[in-house]
Amino acid sequence: MSKNEHLQACRRRKPRFDCLGKHKMLFNPEIVTFKHKIMNSLEQLKTHTKVVADTGDFQLIKEFSPLDSTTNPTLIYKAVQQEKYEHLLEQAIAENENCGLQIGQGLVDKIIDSLLVLFGCEILKHVPGRVSTEVAANLSFDTEATVAKARSIIAMYEAKGISRDRVLIKIASTWEGIQAGRILEKEGIHVNMTLLFSLAQAVACAEAGATLISPFVGRILDWYKAKAGHDFKGADDPGVQSVTMIYNYYKKFGYKTEVMGASFRNTSEIVELAGCDLLTISPNLLADLAKSNEPVVRKLSPQSAAHEGIQRLDVSEKSFRWHLNEDAMATEKLADGIRSFNADTTKLANMIEKELLA
Repeated sequence: MSKNEHLQACRRRKPRFDCLGKHKMLFNPEIVTFKHKIMNSLEQLKTHTKVVADTGDFQLIKEFSPLDSTTNPTLIYKAVQQEKYEHLLEQAIAENENCGLQIGQGLVDKIIDSLLVLFGCEILKHVPGRVSTEVAANLSFDTEATVAKARSIIAMYEAKGISRDRVLIKIASTWEGIQAGRILEKEGIHVNMTLLFSLAQAVACAEAGATLISPFVGRILDWYKAKAGHDFKGADDPGVQSVTMIYNYYKKFGYKTEVMGASFRNTSEIVELAGCDLLTISPNLLADLAKSNEPVVRKLSPQSAAHEGIQRLDVSEKSFRWHLNEDAMATEKLADGIRSFNADTTKLANMIEKELLA
């Protein structure tokens, strides 16, 4: 019932009087009262930023209605150990039974790719947008192999009826990875440049035409906490400051590449980046935001970025490597991230090999 209908209904009702003859309006449950719904912090955040679920557990995704979802080798390795997802591993093995490969000849790698795509297909049943699927970390310094792997993953998705527009290929933001991204974007394969910790990486990705970048907020914080021996809060968080700087640079100079903050340690980091193009958030932090009614105010915007006094950064290969070398945090966290993802991929490979030999 609209407000006008509400008022008309009230006027049509016959007045009632109490014993003193004073007018009394009786309660009518059919008349709707108009109240403003109080939005929780997650709902408020969604008015400023596209919210993405950072998980391989697609059964959790539907609880929070994110636009997109991201995965990585660590998340897939954790998810596939759960009984409820064993069938996907069995299906991935079955799909490659007659591929002509043996253990030690690429069979396990092929099964891993099938598994990643199967998880991606399931995730896409629960999000209206895109899923990010990561290229193997051991290809981070091989442009040609990264391109070949990305093409193969996209072909697998398309064979299952999934358009390439719904898939982002995640690639580590090394110089070689960024050049792979440049090639893939020209072919209509969209990339999410990950393991990004510096402005030099971000600028190189934008110059290469990447669809999206994922700067790692929490891992930047981890490094500075370990060095300083104390925590950082709110706008003083180095990870928040890094993403803010990258966002402002992109908007000031008109880059189309989207910024998606990732790897959060707490909801404070998320709230400080309200207004960022996208934020990919773990289910536990999504739940914390959904339970909170704390106000979420937009902090980042193209309008404010336009007034930032930022100078352009040269990103030739030589200057890229120099800037990265001079940034100890970015150098260490990039290398650590590649090693970590590769270690979890190796664990997944070992799990699959045991299944094959059982």
